[in-house]
Amino acid sequence: MQRLLFPPLKAFMGSPCLRLLVPRAAPRAQCGCSCGIRRPLRPGQYSTISEVALQSGRGTVSLPSKAAERVVGRWLLVCSGTVAGAVILGGVTRLTESGLSMVDWHLIKEMKPPTSQEEWETEFQKYQQFPEFKILNHDMTLAEFKFIWYMEYSHRMWGRLVGLAYILPAVYFWRKGWLSRGMKGRVLALCGLVCFQGLLGWYMVKSGLEEKPDSHDIPRVSQYRLAAHLGSALVLYCASLWTALSLLLPQHKLPETRQLLWLRRCAHGTAGLVFLTALSGAFVAGLDAGLVYNSFPKMGESWIPEDLFTFSPILRNVFENPTMVQFDHRILGITSVTAVTALYFFSRRIPLPRRTRVAAATLLALAYTQVGLGISTLLMYVPTPLAATHQSGSLALLSVALWLMNELRRVPK
Repeated sequence: MQRLLFPPLKAFMGSPCLRLLVPRAAPRAQCGCSCGIRRPLRPGQYSTISEVALQSGRGTVSLPSKAAERVVGRWLLVCSGTVAGAVILGGVTRLTESGLSMVDWHLIKEMKPPTSQEEWETEFQKYQQFPEFKILNHDMTLAEFKFIWYMEYSHRMWGRLVGLAYILPAVYFWRKGWLSRGMKGRVLALCGLVCFQGLLGWYMVKSGLEEKPDSHDIPRVSQYRLAAHLGSALVLYCASLWTALSLLLPQHKLPETRQLLWLRRCAHGTAGLVFLTALSGAFVAGLDAGLVYNSFPKMGESWIPEDLFTFSPILRNVFENPTMVQFDHRILGITSVTAVTALYFFSRRIPLPRRTRVAAATLLALAYTQVGLGISTLLMYVPTPLAATHQSGSLALLSVALWLMNELRRVPK
């Protein structure tokens, strides 16, 4: 029995995969001969995985804190990537007017798409009972319906993938003991935000399915709910990315000068402006405000259009008047690129590590690229590929702004 069991077990214990997960043995001291003498191990330091198992009394392995942080950081980096994919896919779904094609919501049942002609006909008949078909798509064919249905289906399935990407590894890391006490709270908040995001998405879709007898406008989801849906996704993305960068990137020990303090504040303010500009894009999309004035830099024949304050009370114009919404988005975009430019030139006056300088330069380049994409999208009457690229650019800009903030963060004493 020993001959059968010990050789495979020995090979398993010596495998390279497991060696990556445990602390390395203390180095051999050179004694001038061909043999080596191991230095005595410190308390809590084990030479093999089997010793860890013997000391702990069970077969589970606890990673060293630094190694565990790297694993968790990489996981959260992947999670933030999946959230970015969901935001981009959601933007394309909105641009192709596909978001109202699925008129009900089931967590498990809707994961199986229609397969037969009869099932597709049934799904199409359900869609025909709602305002979007009656007012906008009354001449739509089944083939056209399949396209918009699959767009919305892809977005929903991707959302479920995002949920699994957060929840399943979180349970695994928690059971393995790879999460610190503070990290457990963050992970719980992130997983809760993922679940909330899914419910908020359906709450948004419901607003576009409601019958409005006195209105003949094109059916669309509430711009308030759309902004809430996008805003919560951006918060989830920023929180995941920030935590991942904090775990993966070593902190710079920068001298705490007055100039550095001002640069840090400017970086925070600039990131906030970029976030607010991206969020205002939800109101532009929700009201189709990108199709109101397709000229730049003027809006029509004037710098300030006359119909900015059409609605009463005045505050309604900020969120419900397409002209005001586009005007606000322009102003926020111009303010953001101005702030990024000032931040870049201010950073040039301070001695900073190379990685931090690269982050500042990348932020500047992306900001002007994003402005160019936005102007082109406006002048060309919002073509879907260009508009989707513009929306993706806002995520890229926000990511680099977070990277620069992370580079400048204060080292805890």
